Amino acid sequence: MANSPSGDSVTDRLVRVLDTFTPTRTAQTAAEVGRRAGLPPSTAHRFVGELVDAGLLERDGDGRVRVGMRLWELATRSSHALRLRQAALPAMERAQARIREHTQLAILEQDEALFLERLSGQDAGANITRVAGRLPLHASSSGLVLLAYADADVRERVLAQPLRRLAGATPTTPEAVRRKLDEIRTLGHAVAPGFVEDVSTGVAVPVRADAGRVVAALSAILPRDAPTTPVLEELHRAAREIEHALTRA
Repeated sequence: MANSPSGDSVTDRLVRVLDTFTPTRTAQTAAEVGRRAGLPPSTAHRFVGELVDAGLLERDGDGRVRVGMRLWELATRSSHALRLRQAALPAMERAQARIREHTQLAILEQDEALFLERLSGQDAGANITRVAGRLPLHASSSGLVLLAYADADVRERVLAQPLRRLAGATPTTPEAVRRKLDEIRTLGHAVAPGFVEDVSTGVAVPVRADAGRVVAALSAILPRDAPTTPVLEELHRAAREIEHALTRA
């Protein structure tokens, strides 16, 4: 890809533009995209226009742009994440019908927990997780499971970074996180009371694929003082169902 006068490539600019869209910021003006992507106004308007023409972005009735269906189509072709989600969804639906809270599926992606699916009961409690949203590995039950079974270099890289506090009980020192990871590998699951939100407890179990490799974390978000044992039993049962489905996919 050709470089701009500033030295960044077309690929660099494309990624920066797409990164300006978030689960809560789904539509923007071209000027807003340019400002957040660090592009000059004229470059931003031209670049956004080209992406609209290609179908990667689309304009709404107010002239703002959002992620286009063409980008979704391309992203889901032969997607490992889509295959995993499709294999997991039936078991997740059965588990969520019994848990009656939030049930979620996450994978490790660029040193964060990326959530592929979330099912919620009608009266489920607080939960900040969104589909296609991310949480820090050290703070969420899903992230801790993924980190516990990740390669050693991933763990060391994550623990070498500042560990942001999301709630009162979030572990923010490498030593505290290491103790939690040891506990998860011993017990085979994570319990994280007040790690993301003070009023909630996250519980999570690993989902394994070939040769026992952990490919995802299946979690539930409960009220802070809710019993965790029956929910963990449901999650373990669902994880086994997902693993069986993955062998047939």
